[in-house]
Amino acid sequence: MIDKIQGLGQSKQSVSAPQKKPDGKGGFGAMLQKQVDFSKHARERAEERGIELTPNLMERLSNSVEKAQEKGATNILAFDDSRAFIINIPYGRVITTMSQEEMKENIFTNIDGAVLL
Repeated sequence: MIDKIQGLGQSKQSVSAPQKKPDGKGGFGAMLQKQVDFSKHARERAEERGIELTPNLMERLSNSVEKAQEKGATNILAFDDSRAFIINIPYGRVITTMSQEEMKENIFTNIDGAVLL
């Protein structure tokens, strides 16, 4: 269960990433740290699909958010060979997760970027 994985509990799993305002402007705020978190829906889907939220994965997702912010993306698909994550970039929030089997049957819409983890 996700809530047993490295103290995730009911709180949001997060990793630091450079912060940008939702309007995409950096400035002084970009030097602050932003948390990458999972929506309730995404946490539930990760648990159902057996996707382990390790510190390494969270760091890779954080790096994906940073790269996407630099390019001006707002919603991305971050993926590797076994899982995928739809992430809202301005808010650093993972919206949903998918396993490898589910990726085979899906069409990804409403994204403006993709990042290979």
